[in-house]
Amino acid sequence: MRIRLRDVAERAGVSEATVSRVMNAKPAVAATTRRDVLAVLGEMGYEPPGLRGEPRPGLVGLMLPELDNPIFPAYAQALESRLLARGYVSVLCCAGRIGASEDDYLPTLFDHGVVGLVVVSGRHADLDGDHAIYERLVQRHLPLVFVNGRVDGLDVPSVSSDETAAAAIAIEHLAHLGHRRVGMLTGPTHYLPVVRRLEGYRTAIEQWGLDRDERLVVSSMFTVAGGRVGAQQILDAGATAIVAGSDVMALGAIHAARDAGLDVPGDISVVGYDDTELMAYTDPPLTTVRQMVDEISTHAVEVLLAKVADQPYAPSAFDVLPELVVRGSTARVRVRATDVQ
Repeated sequence: MRIRLRDVAERAGVSEATVSRVMNAKPAVAATTRRDVLAVLGEMGYEPPGLRGEPRPGLVGLMLPELDNPIFPAYAQALESRLLARGYVSVLCCAGRIGASEDDYLPTLFDHGVVGLVVVSGRHADLDGDHAIYERLVQRHLPLVFVNGRVDGLDVPSVSSDETAAAAIAIEHLAHLGHRRVGMLTGPTHYLPVVRRLEGYRTAIEQWGLDRDERLVVSSMFTVAGGRVGAQQILDAGATAIVAGSDVMALGAIHAARDAGLDVPGDISVVGYDDTELMAYTDPPLTTVRQMVDEISTHAVEVLLAKVADQPYAPSAFDVLPELVVRGSTARVRVRATDVQ
């Protein structure tokens, strides 16, 4: 018996175009709709060739900028485990400064029939970046969620660590330890998380009555080498403490302090950001502000799968409060002989 698209569409309550997309394993079809269409096809005794055998799990693309910084493998693992628990398999793409870009990966993701995409710290976090790629994805109705960044005017939900609060938490900790000259070592200022972190830093400096000195604010690269170079400038400005934009930058700052013959935390306190797995075992163990990777990943997956199923979700922009983890790289400010009247 010949099965017509019109007959399947009528029984499933969808359009003929939707039936065609399902039969050809194309994206942009909600998971519930896909299941309904496949059920009708099964009842009518037909299986599309690409769907014979065991049902193929839904595929979700995970786009990360790099794997060198340990925060990104942490996100990949957390997102992958939560997707797998919901019956979805992830496809990892590393779109960094070197090699393939986000645009390069999209044709492959579409060829694999991904039903959604999570982008972590990608081009959406770059205020100067070209965001046309995301506009195209929205036009193609591909469910999409941003992690740690957003694009104003684009209808894409985002889940982020609260960078403003992260800086404020670090400054409060150091203020309680008696530090007045606290430096901020952060990444390039065209990234939204950096802008938010600087806002939190300047507000907290004002709130706690600490020294306001723009020489204490240095932008560098999110690497150990970048942290080392940037921290030297902050040390030259007379800081007694440094708040770094990432754990790896903080490790670079500790190297810079030791290059200058300073003890951490005796002469200079250092606070990182991320709290990746090995930071409890550095020398000294790093005080840091923890990104709540598990909570952020859980919420991102819930929002993405709600979009895949055409279900409502709220809010469209969700910030997760980080938490301070105090270890051995911070201490009370040391009173120097030159400070004694």
